[in-house]
Amino acid sequence: MDSNRDADRWGALADGTRLAIVARLADGPLAVGKLAAGLPVSRSAVSQHLKILKDAGLVQDAAAGTRRIYRLNPVALAALRDQLDTYWRRALAGYADAVQAPAEED
Repeated sequence: MDSNRDADRWGALADGTRLAIVARLADGPLAVGKLAAGLPVSRSAVSQHLKILKDAGLVQDAAAGTRRIYRLNPVALAALRDQLDTYWRRALAGYADAVQAPAEED
């Protein structure tokens, strides 16, 4: 596990515009122009956000003629989901321990 890479991924998702881009790409691959058409930022800004997402490993791109088509990286998203699942299991175990612990008497 590369904790720096994981931190980069979570950090990339902390921005609302980038999270919106990821949400749109969850429906399928898109070019920058299509992504920008549905967001309240310029096409240039979308490109900058995509670079950050790509550097974090969350999106991949491929050439399609003169355009670049972006899609989510399923391996990177699976790694984030695994982390969330781990946190969720730990939280549930902690809750179960708290519920099952005998009440302290005063």
